[in-house]
Formats: sequence, structure tokens, C-alpha cells
Amino acid sequence: MADIGTAAVPLARVQRGGLVESVHLGHVVVLAPDGSERLALGDPDATIWARSSLKPLQAVAMLRAGLDVDGAELALVCASHNAEPAHLDVVRGILATAGLGPDDLRNTPDWPLDPDASWRWRADGHGTEPLTQNCSGKHAGMLATCVAAGWSTRDYLDPAHPLQCATREVVAELTGVPVELATVDGCGAPLFSTTLRGLARSFAGLASGTGPSRRAGQAMAAHPWHVAGTGRDATRFMEAVPGLVAKDGADGVYAAGLPDGGAVALKIADGSSRPRPAVLAAALTVAGVDPALVEAVALTPVLGHGRAVGEVVATFGA
Repeated sequence: MADIGTAAVPLARVQRGGLVESVHLGHVVVLAPDGSERLALGDPDATIWARSSLKPLQAVAMLRAGLDVDGAELALVCASHNAEPAHLDVVRGILATAGLGPDDLRNTPDWPLDPDASWRWRADGHGTEPLTQNCSGKHAGMLATCVAAGWSTRDYLDPAHPLQCATREVVAELTGVPVELATVDGCGAPLFSTTLRGLARSFAGLASGTGPSRRAGQAMAAHPWHVAGTGRDATRFMEAVPGLVAKDGADGVYAAGLPDGGAVALKIADGSSRPRPAVLAAALTVAGVDPALVEAVALTPVLGHGRAVGEVVATFGA
């Protein structure tokens, strides 16, 4: 299998003081509403770990298995949240409705992503906990699904658990790509491989399809703050573009779907999150989004002594 660096091409340049200081390589694909290719840079069929960009697909598997949540709760199941207080309230609510509590979570303990929330959490005397890790909404959804389906909650992260077997099948179905590899994600849940093209295809379904896929996509688009949080670019992109369904993932992954059925997926080869907003914004303009809608979210300034002396600029665009 080819290394992710194989066939990677420049997607963004980091400019400081008029000089290109560094370049981020990667892969990107933009699909038209009919599924045809509007743009492909690098290798969109390279096998990747979609990381947290896979969460909406995992949520679809949960809905099919009996999870009964909508609105902000469903958005939180799809989220990599900041662990701001209102995020944690929703996680607790999902668990409580299923007769469970934070002690039932099996995801990796961590601090809140949001700096202010993390400071407050520490000031209140707390340490790292599964509840405040950014994937706790997904794990709460997994636990609630197990209760609804009559499955064991103790071993819900086992790859052989019925929930994880069902998730693997749904990922393959929605992406149209067989799952070749499986591993463990940072939160402890099983993670299934796909391709950028497959990921983009699945997000087209989230934004414009039917059934559980559309249900998950609608929840994300209607509750973007619950998908990420204050100041996060995933939230800001969905607030800026009506009907957009967008989800970031660790190690340089991003995917987005549009109401017309167009979609985007990208992978930064070095795993950096820095160029993702600029690259996603450029890809969305290729997909037909008005550049003015995403210009502010795309802006990633390069700082010198606390002021902007350059920015990260995509190598392509409409």
C-alpha cells in the first residue's frame, strides 16, 4: 500500500513577509452533485484513516441500530466538542436518558479542548476525565445505542461487538469503499479505513441524502456549535454556508457535503491542522460556494510579534 506521501502535491503555502516559508502537501477531491469529479489533486483514492471525520458515519450506524436522538444531541454524537459546559450537559443528558452516567464512558480521559473551559475545569479541582475528552458525545451515543439494542455496554469498544461490526458495514456502504484496515482511534473506539473519494461520497449523502444519513447531516447543519464549539473552524464553516455539513479530523483530515449533493474531502500529508481551513475553503469554492462566504473562516494569519505578517494560502481555488 502506498505511503500517504506518495503522489501528494502542494495544497497550501505558508507566506511570511512576502516569502514562502513552508509548503503543506496533501490530497483533495471535489465531487459534483452527480458524483463526477470536479477536482482531484494528489491521489483521492489513497487509503486513509478519516479519524474524527468518520463520526457522522458512526452516528448513522447508531441510528440504524436504534439510537433515538435528534437535534443538538445528535450533533453532539457526531462531534469533536470543546467540552464547554453546555457540551457536557448534552453528553450527560444522552447518558441519563439511557440510564447511564459518565462513569460508563470508556473513551480516553483528557482535558477540554477549549482553553477557557479547560482552565475552569482545572480550577474546580478536576483532572482529565472521559467526559471532557472531545469524543465523549460519540461514546455516549454508542452506549445509548447499546441500551436501545439490548447489547452489552461494558465491552462496546471491542471490534467484535455488534455495534462495531454494524459500524464497519455502514462505513463501507456509505463510502462505497470496502474497509481494508481497522485500528484503534485516539479515543479508544475502533477506526475503519476508507479513501478521500469515499469520504466525500458519504458526506454528499449526509448533506443531501435520505434516511439516517440525512438525519445526522441535518442535525449537524442545524447545530454547528455542538459539532465543535466556540471559535472552531468546523462550526464557523457551517455557520457561514447554509446547509453545509462539515467535520474535521485529526492528522489533517476534513470532509464537507453541500445541500446540492456536492462534496469535498482532503488530507494534509504531514498531519497538520494549520492549512486545513484555507484548503477546505478553496475546495468549497470549486464546489460552487461563494468565496465571500468562507473568506473569513479560511483566513489563517502567520504571526510575527503578535501581529499578522503573512498567511496560509491555498494553491488552488475557483
